[in-house]
Amino acid sequence: MARSRADAEGLSDRVRFELRDYRSVTQRYDRVVSVGMFEHVGVGFYREFFDTVRRCLTDDGVALLHSIGRLRGPAATNPWLAKYIFPGGYAPALSEVLPAVERSGLLVTDIEILRLHYAQTLRHWRTRFAAQREAVIGLMDETFYRMFEFYFAGSELAFRRTGQMVFQMQLTRDIAALPRTRDYLVKPPVLVSKIQNEEDRWNDCLSATP
Repeated sequence: MARSRADAEGLSDRVRFELRDYRSVTQRYDRVVSVGMFEHVGVGFYREFFDTVRRCLTDDGVALLHSIGRLRGPAATNPWLAKYIFPGGYAPALSEVLPAVERSGLLVTDIEILRLHYAQTLRHWRTRFAAQREAVIGLMDETFYRMFEFYFAGSELAFRRTGQMVFQMQLTRDIAALPRTRDYLVKPPVLVSKIQNEEDRWNDCLSATP
């Protein structure tokens, strides 16, 4: 499906889709992005995951990890979720993730915590899902519909009241691989370059001062 959609959009020469074990990847990339996958890696495999990311990054490459996590320390996956929605899934605390990052030799250059954002996402999903109730039941059944309705509602509550969150972690091999501030995310590259050059000249002056 992914390949046919890319072909239909005229993008098949720019993207490639592969179903494979990430640990078997040998190529190196200037950017590595993981979204919605880390929750299924397992705490015991975090070191192997980050070792693989480091191996696959070029020396000046940047990786972004996007994952559901928890604000209140390590815990267990809800048994109902584990059985019906995410078998083998686990949302980690940062205290479980960062040690593996450090041991891999990667550098954490930024972490963003999205607290209530995903609660809003889940609310929109639940609303749109409810609007397609009959279609969903026709495709699956009533039990499936009620199960996911409960999942969307319960998950939204978890993000609002019980410490669930989404974290986005930026990683590099080289401490100088990125600008020193987040300006490059919202300002034109030329302006960011000008600001950084001015900072470099100022730092050079400070270094030269007796």
